Amino acid sequence: MTRHWFSGELETVASYWRVYRRDGVTLGFTSHDRDLLIDDIRHRSAPGMVPSAIRMTAQLDPDSAEVQGALDHRAITGSDLVAGRYDDARVEIGIVDWENLEHEILFSGMIGRVARDGEAFEAELTSSKARLAIDPIPRTSPTCRALFCGPGCNLSSARHSHETKIVAVDSSQNSVSISGQLTAADFLDGTLRWLDGNAVRVVHRVIAVDGGRLLLDPDIPDDIGPGARALLREGCDHRLETCAERFGNAINFRGEPFLPGNDLLTRYPVPGS
Repeated sequence: MTRHWFSGELETVASYWRVYRRDGVTLGFTSHDRDLLIDDIRHRSAPGMVPSAIRMTAQLDPDSAEVQGALDHRAITGSDLVAGRYDDARVEIGIVDWENLEHEILFSGMIGRVARDGEAFEAELTSSKARLAIDPIPRTSPTCRALFCGPGCNLSSARHSHETKIVAVDSSQNSVSISGQLTAADFLDGTLRWLDGNAVRVVHRVIAVDGGRLLLDPDIPDDIGPGARALLREGCDHRLETCAERFGNAINFRGEPFLPGNDLLTRYPVPGS
């Protein structure tokens, strides 16, 4: 039987919200003045971190919500936000009766934009209805639409992943230097995932290559130094030439490189040609 919340003059109700990060870590918080154990997840008392402006409709437009809080809570740090630990994390927001722990989820979605203002942060949440805006029909493109080493590409991720130790770290350029036994250019558009320390499982995109250095995004965690272990995944520019010549995988190419583009409609005859 569904409870009718706020039907009495006095209610023992608090809000709660939980975060399911992509690295497997689950965090729970509540506006109550003591910790609560909900669904076997300890929700830490954090009165300063509360959901606000929850918008829910019966329409197909995505619902929205925001969460505001302080960075001084030991469970959420500015370095974790910068490192992208909360990117695309799944979020649930609800209300709970702190006497009998009866609870109900009001909002579920994903973390979108995260902004930092001094010692506070604000996270914009996108509801699950946002998935309805995704077009399931693939569009034609001159480049491959498949995720490298993913479905459709069918290459082995293990074959194109390499465990290595970082030779040097340049925080000013947000770059790392790798062993000369690896060809840095092979990792352009690839990923780097840390295997050591507090940054374990944090994933960076390799956005540029400069000699033997890899330029990463987002920022490198502060506790990363020379000797740290990392797993490097090779990258692919999704061109047919790369797929055929470098990977020998043209049979699985998911693109239309020879399909005429929109510029064909703007062509006109030129006298004497």
